[in-house]
Amino acid sequence: MAQDFNLQQYLTKGVERVVANAVKATLKNPKESAFMLRFAAASRAASKKRAAAERQGRHIPAFLIASITSSCNLHCAGCFARSIQSTTDCAPVDQLTAEEWFSVFDEAEEMGISFVLLMGGEPLLRRDVIEGAGKRPHILFPIFTNGAFMDESYFSLFDECRNLLPVMSMEGGKSVTDARRGVGVHEKLTANMDECRRRGLVFGVSVTVTKANIGEVSSGPFVKELSERGCKAVIYVEYVPVTEDGKNLAPGDEERELLRSAINCLRAECPETVFLSFPGDEKSSGGCIAAGRGFFHINSHGGAEPCPFSPFSDTNVRDSSLGEALDSHLFQSLRNGDYLLEDHAGGCVLYEKRSQVEALLAR
Repeated sequence: MAQDFNLQQYLTKGVERVVANAVKATLKNPKESAFMLRFAAASRAASKKRAAAERQGRHIPAFLIASITSSCNLHCAGCFARSIQSTTDCAPVDQLTAEEWFSVFDEAEEMGISFVLLMGGEPLLRRDVIEGAGKRPHILFPIFTNGAFMDESYFSLFDECRNLLPVMSMEGGKSVTDARRGVGVHEKLTANMDECRRRGLVFGVSVTVTKANIGEVSSGPFVKELSERGCKAVIYVEYVPVTEDGKNLAPGDEERELLRSAINCLRAECPETVFLSFPGDEKSSGGCIAAGRGFFHINSHGGAEPCPFSPFSDTNVRDSSLGEALDSHLFQSLRNGDYLLEDHAGGCVLYEKRSQVEALLAR
């Protein structure tokens, strides 16, 4: 890592760029553009809070990932969450209440966290939490959903609360999406997109990137079709292998470079769309940005984890503050050691080093 690399500056500029691009992407939609301009002001204020904390020797990330439920209605092939049994069919026992999640959101805003990514399971199963998130306009809540429960009621809520941004998961075209997620899923997703466009709602798409689909999902025709349906954000998430066979699908350095180059071209060719990559070019950010370097994860039971793909925790927000979770032994050990800095296969360095992370918890 370069000696003069400044992580806080890198991430702050990244947040500012995302917000600026989002404002540009909504200029033809007065209602959405007005919200994004207000959020841009709130985001700048949050950046100042984080910068002030940095001067005092404390790093606050701009992003929090919140898995608000572990229940899901789909059985996607190769699902990481189901493989580690963090996602189930039935309603989970002892998950955080809506009020407990609201406390997490409020503390996040006070700390200067601008983005809270709502995940699951299937997050739209927690209508109570989604509604409460909508009442916190200074935070942008991208909702990573399989789209099955998007109906008239949710479309109306998204229209009323513009800080709720549905991000629908797909694998590419109809055949590959239905093959992994189930017959009829692609048709439901495209119908959702068309309804969002009809209502003037901003939405995004999340794509799990593998060696098998990287050519299609990073291509101009695929992105053009999404753009024509009104999509304003495309988020690429690298596939994390959970079996030996799955390792053959995990993107390597060659695929990451291909994706990076493709995203650079797409940003230039499609300025109306925001393109993000997770974990993206980790070398540009000095290594993996989990464990509070750039984001951290709260699971459905309140456990503070480095990221959704590293389900290890020594702190629960039921027993501690969000700030205390950031300063936990596990997080500090990961940030201060070399766990986040090395090259790795697949989308998560900490999943690959899970035995070392488990050893940290035993100390």
